[in-house]
This record gives sequence, structure tokens and C-alpha cells, in this order.
Amino acid sequence: MPDRDTTRINEKIRVAEVRVIDDEGGQVGILKIDDALKLAVEKGLDLVEVAPEASPPVCRILDYSKYKYELAQKAKAAKKGQKQITIREIKFRPKIAEHDYATKKGHVTRFLMHKDKVKVTIMFRGREVTHPELGRAILARLTRELEPVGTVEQRPNLDGRNMTMVLGPSKEVISGEITEFEPLDFSAEIAAAQAEADAEAFARSIAASAPPPRAEVEIEIAEAEVAEEIVADEVAVEAGGEVAEEAAEEAVEATAEVAAEVPGETNDAA
Repeated sequence: MPDRDTTRINEKIRVAEVRVIDDEGGQVGILKIDDALKLAVEKGLDLVEVAPEASPPVCRILDYSKYKYELAQKAKAAKKGQKQITIREIKFRPKIAEHDYATKKGHVTRFLMHKDKVKVTIMFRGREVTHPELGRAILARLTRELEPVGTVEQRPNLDGRNMTMVLGPSKEVISGEITEFEPLDFSAEIAAAQAEADAEAFARSIAASAPPPRAEVEIEIAEAEVAEEIVADEVAVEAGGEVAEEAAEEAVEATAEVAAEVPGETNDAA
């Protein structure tokens, strides 16, 4: 619905005095409203209020139909010069399948080639939000694969359970230098890097659970044998000391018995 024209012209101007500008742009001065209308009629033109907020209001003598047309053309030209910014949104999951990722990447590419901005959202569910690095990895890969046609205008930001990033068309796309683009694909490189990381992790786990080398085992056995011999010697020494003490006690007891018996025998002989 077109906007209602609120411009006051001719008899619709209801003030006592106006400042008049003639059809050639010259200053006529302040006139009574009747005199200003009379001057406009004499020229076969309209008296148009162009600055109602002034004191007194400013009016111009001109062809109002032509004036409206010129205003419309200026507004059209200004609107044409303005660039409409459209923001599209594409949503990913942190554990997205490779096929789905390729499909969504194609949509992002198409939007960027149309010179639209794209809001890329990673949606986390449940405990997935405790692993934001998965979302960052997807956004980093997408940025790298679309680098020729897209630039990061808003870096990844985690808000609640959503991580968002905004991509805008590159200068080459806006200037028309790039009109066709086949998205880059680093899936093989990423898979190789992941396989290498998995292999290293597996090797570390095997090394942690494997028995020690043979040389270390032999050293440990030798050390254990030496320790056993030392303990045995100590036990033997302790045992020998106890045996000697018992033997000495027995000798003392035997000597005492012999001494007790000798005086009796002497008395018998007498």
C-alpha cells in the first residue's frame, strides 16, 4: 500500500505567512499566504510547502506533479544503490556423516556464490556439549574448504547448546572474479591424519601393556637371587649363634655335674 502523501500544497497550507522561493530558486521573501498563492497562480504553478517546521514555513513555487516524479526517481535510485544483505542458515551436527557434510557444504557454497551471508550452526545434544572441540573442528574444516569464496565474519561462538559462525562472500565473489567454484575436499587428508593418530594411540596402549624386555627381567631375577642369599646368610648367622650358645650352656652344665661327683668318689676310696 503506497504511503499517504502528507505534503501540503496551495489551499491546504493553513498559515498566515510563508517564506517563498520562486520557480527559478530565487528568494522572494516572506509573504502573506494569499499573496503567495496569487503569485503561484500567475505563474501557472503550485505553491508547495517544503519545510513546514521552519518559522515561517518555507514554500516553493513549482509544478507539483513534476516535483513528485523527481522525488520518486531519486528514491528509486537510492534504493537501487543499496545492497540487500540476506543471511542464510545451515545447521550441522557434531557427529555428522561425511555424505551429509558434503551436501550441506554445497548449500553453503551456493549461498556464498549468490553473495549471501551464511550462519553456520553446530547443534549439540545431551553430553555432546562437553566436547565443543568437535564443533570447532567441523567449522575449521568448512572454513578451509571454502576459503576462496568465503571469509569468516564472526568467529565460532558457543551459546548454550549451539555453536555459531558467520561466513560472508569473499572479495573475489563480490567483484565477480569468481563466478564458478568447486568446493575443496580435505576428507582424505583428515581421514589419514585420524588414522595416524589412532595408530599412535594403539601403539602406546600396546607398549603400556607389554612385558618388560628380557634384559630387564634377567636383572630383576639376579637381584632377587642376591637378596635371597643375603637373607639366607643372615638367618644362618643368627642360627649359628644360637647353636653356639646352647653348646656352651651344655658344657657348663656337664662340668658342674662332674665336679659334684668327684668329691664323693674320693670319700669312698678313703
